[in-house]
Amino acid sequence: MTNPPLWKASVAVTKPEAADVSAALELDGSAQAVLIVEEPFGEGAVVEALYTDAPDVQYLSRIAGRDMTVEPLPDQDWIRLSQEGLPPVRAGRFFVYGAHDAGQVPHGVIPIRIEAGLAFGTGHHETTALCLEVLSDIARERSFRKVLDLGTGTGLLAIGAAKLWKRRVMASDIDPVAVEVARDNARANDAAPWIAAVTADGLANPILARGAPYDLLIANILAGPLTRLAPEIIKNLAPGAVLLLSGLLRNQEKLVTSFYRDLRYVGARRAGPWSALVLEKPSR
Repeated sequence: MTNPPLWKASVAVTKPEAADVSAALELDGSAQAVLIVEEPFGEGAVVEALYTDAPDVQYLSRIAGRDMTVEPLPDQDWIRLSQEGLPPVRAGRFFVYGAHDAGQVPHGVIPIRIEAGLAFGTGHHETTALCLEVLSDIARERSFRKVLDLGTGTGLLAIGAAKLWKRRVMASDIDPVAVEVARDNARANDAAPWIAAVTADGLANPILARGAPYDLLIANILAGPLTRLAPEIIKNLAPGAVLLLSGLLRNQEKLVTSFYRDLRYVGARRAGPWSALVLEKPSR
């Protein structure tokens, strides 16, 4: 298969600045991948973002707060290449790894093999790791029969939920490419019988409607969609259901929770500038 052409936007920053610039580019949501390349013995770093279409350099410079450069990349699978060197991730009970780390899986973990592709969610982003940690904690106290992973990306969180509770999990994404990636990863993790992946914008899909109400709903997307979809999400929760929201920054917590005032705030888990919120729908 011919790889789609990619464009790289980059900017040189200091190491302390890199996380904020990376977060701003990821929050925009149009990049296929955002990377931080640090100088091993210096104070500098380069933030790089990959795009399938030529991005507006002035717009990117504005949201990054710095002058960025944009250039086309040769026809290679840069998403795969950028992720091959990433180390495995340990998050809660989970060990997330790629093919190049297949021989490093330790004992006593729930292994999930996620291959690089044009979909978000390898476990390396703080929000994905936070969600895995929360799911691990919740599994000590509760089990769930009906689970939905909204905005599934690679399917990582859906696969994690399926492995924890051995239940069928609905996984949806607006991007049909991500849905195919999620299905491939489910097969690679022997979780295909538990994962039903569908292409859907929000919860507007007959298959998702038939599966509702859900007693666990995971939405690791962005603050904007989390607020826009709040009425639909709340409507599709069963009484007593747990809602896990992520993809938002710490300074967006109050904004997002204001759209979910009918739910009980359970707590938050944070890493760097990112947050994961746990809410619960009242039983009555």
